[in-house]
Amino acid sequence: MYSLNAPVPTAVARLASGLAADLLDATVRERHTLVVKRLGDGDPGALARDVREFVAGTAPFEARVTGVGGFDDPPTGSAPVAYLRVESPALERLHRRLCERFGTVDDLEGDDYVPHVTVARGGDAARLVGRDADVEWTIDRLLVWSGRYDEPVEEIALP
Repeated sequence: MYSLNAPVPTAVARLASGLAADLLDATVRERHTLVVKRLGDGDPGALARDVREFVAGTAPFEARVTGVGGFDDPPTGSAPVAYLRVESPALERLHRRLCERFGTVDDLEGDDYVPHVTVARGGDAARLVGRDADVEWTIDRLLVWSGRYDEPVEEIALP
């Protein structure tokens, strides 16, 4: 499965790693990104080309981590999930536009989309929920991400 992700700055990755260090019995996310939209399977070059054309003209936009939230019963993977809450009206608008173009994944996208950066899953991850955090950054590039290899296959700069 490929997705369109936004890279997070070092400050957000450090925050997530620091929070995860407080856990004893959870699966900790090693690489941190922000999923903008799942793209499905297919040729990554073709997916990247379609996304690049679709987001052409999208200006860089602001995002902000506002604390730690959690999912008690996530549709993908073990519960609970602790995550950094991300607020960004422009990100949510972009997500909706991408859903109109590429369709939605039930229970994860469209009205169910929760912008977040996963910190940890399972075990005692819920211990982090409710903690404060505040980091702002500008999203100025997007990544076509390979879920299979857990790495980017293409980078798309926002003008």
